[in-house]
Amino acid sequence: MIGSWLDQLSAEFEKDYMQQLRDFLIAEKAAKKVIYPHSDHTFAAFNETPFESVKVVILGQDPYHGPGQAHGLCFSVQSGVKLPPSLRNIYKEIHQELGLEMSGSGDLRPWAKQGVFLLNTSLSVEQGKAGSHQGRGWERFTDTAIQRLNEQREQLVFMLWGSHAQKKGAFIDTQKHCVLKAPHPSPLSAHRGFFGCGHFARANDYLKSTGQTPIDWTV
Repeated sequence: MIGSWLDQLSAEFEKDYMQQLRDFLIAEKAAKKVIYPHSDHTFAAFNETPFESVKVVILGQDPYHGPGQAHGLCFSVQSGVKLPPSLRNIYKEIHQELGLEMSGSGDLRPWAKQGVFLLNTSLSVEQGKAGSHQGRGWERFTDTAIQRLNEQREQLVFMLWGSHAQKKGAFIDTQKHCVLKAPHPSPLSAHRGFFGCGHFARANDYLKSTGQTPIDWTV
């Protein structure tokens, strides 16, 4: 029995590190600090893509820390918000690989609903302060989520962009899953191999070869 994300992760919420993380977040809000995403969206990646529905995993690092951007899915921004540079480069690569015309919306929920699990390493951040909630416990929680997928699911595609994601996904069983690695799509590194990586076509080829429905990458 695979079960739901709640079945897989409910025990984590009782552990000391998650209690400490909860206390930290409560204290930050009590100090009038603005935290992104809104608490309603903290676990959006899990809510949008059930455990048994995951086909593709994309790992990000921090939520966006500007107003109106983050809504709980890595690389995704709320509809109507200007595309961040990394997402713009992701769209360029999809167009180059597959010839798809993207709408201009940065809301990646259409991917999530098809089984693309858009997971950040940390699930919260203080406004204007990148990395401000790193080392508070989120990493352990999201490591556990990836471990559960690695152990209990088969024939998933993991897209690991940049050294951070590749380090976080180093334990993934490449005999059971398809692991794709490339530089990060950030403007600082995209030209070192993200452009031309072919990950979106390769992911769909793998899904089709294992009898799964490919992802429609159009947004």
